[in-house]
Amino acid sequence: MENNNPQRSKTNGALLAALIIMTGLAGVSSYLYFDQKKVSENQEVTISERVEELSTTRVKLDSISTALDAKIAEVQKLGGDVTELEKVKAQLEQDKASLRRGNRVSLAKYEQKIKQYEAFLVEKDTLIANLQRENVTLASNVKVLDEENTGLKTQRQVLRDSVTTYATQNQELSTKVTRASALRAQNVKVYAVNARGKVKEDDSYKAKKLDKIKLTYTLLDNPLTKEEAKEVYVRVLDPNGAVVSDMANGSGTFNVDGNETIYTTKQTVNYTNNSQNVELLYSRGIPYKPGKYTIELYSEGFRIGAGEFAIR
Repeated sequence: MENNNPQRSKTNGALLAALIIMTGLAGVSSYLYFDQKKVSENQEVTISERVEELSTTRVKLDSISTALDAKIAEVQKLGGDVTELEKVKAQLEQDKASLRRGNRVSLAKYEQKIKQYEAFLVEKDTLIANLQRENVTLASNVKVLDEENTGLKTQRQVLRDSVTTYATQNQELSTKVTRASALRAQNVKVYAVNARGKVKEDDSYKAKKLDKIKLTYTLLDNPLTKEEAKEVYVRVLDPNGAVVSDMANGSGTFNVDGNETIYTTKQTVNYTNNSQNVELLYSRGIPYKPGKYTIELYSEGFRIGAGEFAIR
């Protein structure tokens, strides 16, 4: 019994040592486990924070992009230069693309860029405000110019109306003066001339004895009429009102009140303004039909006298 105690003590010692070692190992394992867990938790927090920062950065960049689009549209509407705005917008799109690709960039650097973009937007707000004021001023000036232009148009229209009125009055006056200066023929008479040249005056003439007609009339004095050569047109109207004419025998056309009219014959008279007597011989070449004939005299577009004769 006594010889076995040392062996038992040795065995117990070994067990105790093993227990101590195991306990130590368990403690180390526990420490390493909790330390690794803490590291993992810290990493998860770091990743979560970075994801949130990235998301916030993207939102800010998108917001700035929207604001830039609005600024570009507003400046274009106001007629301003958008070159710088479009250049900044292109740089912003590059920054957004780089952020989406996940390139290793410092978020602090993006924050600095965001501040620069925001400051640029504020600067452009000032530009837009200035453009708006300039546009208001321009609109006011345009309104004033429009009103002045309307006033000028009204004045021009009044002047045109006045000119038209004066022109009409002048035309009327000119027509009156022209009419007043027209020749006046009186004592218009028609004589029959036979083949032997004998002249006969009667109320009516026999057609078979009428070879020619002799027309006489007096041109009255008129101080408004120029003393010059005057064309006197003679129209002989038959009993039916048709103009007696023969284009091969001196007939033609002339204008009366803007209308082309046929004349029977014409003559040139040197007007002397002294109640001169004028004669004209006309040979028709074919017999006259029985009935009442009318003689009309025209000069310078006006009817200056008339007479008549009859054929039986």
